[in-house]
Amino acid sequence: MKTLPITDDTHVLVLTGAGVSAESGVPTFRDAGGLWEGHDVHEVASPDGFARDPLLVWRFYSQRRAGMEGITPNGGHHALVALERRLGDRFLLVTQNVDGLHRAAGSERLIELHGELMRSRCTVCDRPPFEDRQAYKPGVAPMCGRCKAAGKDALLRPHIVWFGEIIDRAYLARIERFVDTAGRRLVFLAVGTSGLVYPAAGLVDAARHAGGTSWLVNAEAPANVERFDHVVLGPSGTVLPGLLAN
Repeated sequence: MKTLPITDDTHVLVLTGAGVSAESGVPTFRDAGGLWEGHDVHEVASPDGFARDPLLVWRFYSQRRAGMEGITPNGGHHALVALERRLGDRFLLVTQNVDGLHRAAGSERLIELHGELMRSRCTVCDRPPFEDRQAYKPGVAPMCGRCKAAGKDALLRPHIVWFGEIIDRAYLARIERFVDTAGRRLVFLAVGTSGLVYPAAGLVDAARHAGGTSWLVNAEAPANVERFDHVVLGPSGTVLPGLLAN
């Protein structure tokens, strides 16, 4: 089996997508028609949708939170933690997932691009996002306790980057600095994602421009498979422990 070439100066940038979490049994929220309970995803995952019907949005996210009960990290998550411990600051993990499984496995040098399912934040005040694992009952839209104490009413919202919202520029700057520092020593590893859309598509190009190499671990080959230097097909929970055992 192939192994990732890692030397004393190798820098590894990892991007993970839904395929990593699927192996832990994280339920998908769309039915066969690409909908949730007949609703287009934009109705429950966009600022406009939240403004129209916060109760519907909170029912959707409460259902997703409840679906995480009993879900634990798999072998792929743990293999990435082991690699981070070997490389230290020469490792950076970027995930498109919001389920928190990388953090639960022990990942520390971690960027959660699209937010965190189990955190909430106020829609009005500057209260920092806080842990919130509550799956609220239907008909409940939670309010901010800090605002309430000040005599104001303000809704909480999930700490998620919705459609139409911008990824934190500080995250993108951190990724760019990592790539620039690594240069030709960079290995970019995309796992459980097609690599077809941003940021995966951009990162594989960035690795090439920096003089580094790119790897893809995915259940199936994407349409742009030729853009990766190395492709390993299969479930990441099975593939990664061997691939990273160097």
